[in-house]
Amino acid sequence: MNEKSGKPLPTWLPLVVGTFLVIQFAALGAWQVSRGLEKRATQQIFQAESVYTPWHDGMDVRSFQNLSATGTFDADRQLVLDNIIINSRYGHYVLTPLEIAKDQPLLLVNRGWIEKDANGIDPGRLALPAGKVTVRGRAGSLPKAGYKMGDAIPTSDAWPKHAVYPSSEEVSAALGRELQPFVLLMDHNEEGGFLRHWVPSEFGPGKHFGYALQWFAMGAVLCGLLVWNYRKKRFDS
Repeated sequence: MNEKSGKPLPTWLPLVVGTFLVIQFAALGAWQVSRGLEKRATQQIFQAESVYTPWHDGMDVRSFQNLSATGTFDADRQLVLDNIIINSRYGHYVLTPLEIAKDQPLLLVNRGWIEKDANGIDPGRLALPAGKVTVRGRAGSLPKAGYKMGDAIPTSDAWPKHAVYPSSEEVSAALGRELQPFVLLMDHNEEGGFLRHWVPSEFGPGKHFGYALQWFAMGAVLCGLLVWNYRKKRFDS
């Protein structure tokens, strides 16, 4: 009976694989550091900016830029976004279209958060004065969900419509009008809004730096094991 004997693995293979992993861990750590620095810079800009730039259609807008827009609220066609969690409590964002001009896309204004109530939202709370208004806020976007099921906006004709994490395209279809490429997050000093606490990201720079430390620590441990294994083999030989 013949016994098959496999070839032993080359002694250099663990060193090569290990070195590759150390480089990958270091690269991931460096990427997390760079993301953390970007988030820190964004937060600093967010906190430092105080001037509100008058906005007009077609203007280039950066994230969380302070803007002021003049138009007329379409209080008859508002959206109530459900399943919005603030401080571990369920509630809603209230989105109101602002018409700048008849021939221009609508600007969605996020008026803030209302806590969920067993009796639903009193339509009187959503009321707004008629006529032209100037609204100040920051350039933002619609909230996004990791996963959702079913239609985001019901097809009924009733307003206000309740929606679950709709896209801009879905909101545009419901309103029958094009939308501006950003949402105006109403400033907390403006009248006609609700709870407003806008932040650049809940995932702040500290978490990125923490993840970077983990990647660097894993790389350092693996590097130490490779050195120990290499010296051990040299000593044994």
